[in-house]
Formats: sequence, structure tokens, C-alpha cells
Amino acid sequence: MAKYGKRTTTARAAFAGKSMVTVEEAVALIKSVATAKFDESLEIAMNLGVDPRHADQMVRGTVNLPNGTGKSVRVAVFARGPKAEEALAAGADVVGAEDLMEIVQGGKIDFDRCIATPDMMPVVGRLGKVLGPRNLMPNPKIGTVTMDVKEAVEAAKGGQVQFKVEKAGVIHAGIGKVSFDDAKLAENVRSFVDAVSKAKPSGSKGAYMKKIVLSSTMGPSVTLNVDSATGQ
Repeated sequence: MAKYGKRTTTARAAFAGKSMVTVEEAVALIKSVATAKFDESLEIAMNLGVDPRHADQMVRGTVNLPNGTGKSVRVAVFARGPKAEEALAAGADVVGAEDLMEIVQGGKIDFDRCIATPDMMPVVGRLGKVLGPRNLMPNPKIGTVTMDVKEAVEAAKGGQVQFKVEKAGVIHAGIGKVSFDDAKLAENVRSFVDAVSKAKPSGSKGAYMKKIVLSSTMGPSVTLNVDSATGQ
């Protein structure tokens, strides 16, 4: 049987017997064992009492984390004319119309967020099979199909996180870096959980938030006390 490395063994020992902890306890614990040679992300996973196969149980949305994600986000914008210029001025990394569509169709997707003006959706719609599986398809429900491209680009660059429940009823996201102050990470955790809470769909029955787990990129996970995370 393969044995864990020294770092992993130490981390698992520190987490032994720790469960249903507060947000602050979880953050401190994760930071204490995050010893990778890079700045690990703080990652959250939430098990929800929904079945996203039913339209009235889909959970998706965005949240502007108060302390950002610590990650550099590359933004692509489908727009023409003045709106294209507005996107570039706001800091978009890639801007175009049919030319950008052809680049994406060719397999080059050098961006993490995709925004489009409404008039560009007939063009962007042709990329559904490419952008959809990568969760990059612009959608008016999460503010990525909009005429206010300046605000959308600035939000994406400023730490806005998108979330969408997966088939098994799980949502996961990176919500900061372990180098952040403990208080800032805790604030990000609660902001993310609050956004998911407010996105509760009408079809959700029974317990909505079943389990919330935090971990660093390379470390073990710890289960939160849900009431602590939701402020109840």
C-alpha cells in the first residue's frame, strides 16, 4: 500500500478528529498546513439538497468576494464598435466579433471569463458546444450578456466568482489564497455561502445546505459547521 508523503501525513494528523468546526477554526487549520511551494487557493465545496436535472432546482449565480480571489482573470468580450472600445478600456484581454468566434472555433481559448453584448449572441451561440462544457457561455442571468461591458469586465477582474451546481448537487469554487489574512478568508467564505443561500431555487425541498467543506489546493479538507458559515 502506498504511503502518504511527510507533508501530507503531517497535514492529515493535524486534521484528525476535527469536524464541524467554525469558519475561523477551519481557515486557521488550513493555513497551518498549507506548505506547498506556491500560494495555494482556499477552495470550498458545498453539497446541496437539489437535483439540478430539474429546472426548478438549478442553482447558479455570481458573487463579488469582498477581498477578491487573488487570481488573475483573463476576460474575453464579444462586442463591436464603441462597446468593443469600452471593453478594451475596462481591461478586457481579448475583444472581437466574428474574428474572435473563429479563434475560439479553432481551439484557442485563452480566457477565463466570457462576456457578450446582446447583439453578439447569434455569433456566440455558434460556440455553445465549445464554451458550454467549460462553463464559459455568456448568460444574462449571471450578468455576462450585457450592454454594460465596462461593469462586467471590472467585476470579473475584481474578484467576482461564478457558481453553478453540478449533477451531484455540488458547488465548488476557489475563494481566495492561503496567503490572505485569516479574517479576509473568513469574510470571503461567508460571502460565498450567503450568495449560494440566496440562490436557493423554488424546487428545493428539505435541507438545502447539507455539507460545506474547505481545503487548500494541496491539503486535506475539513467540514464546517453550517450554522457558523451561514451566520445563524
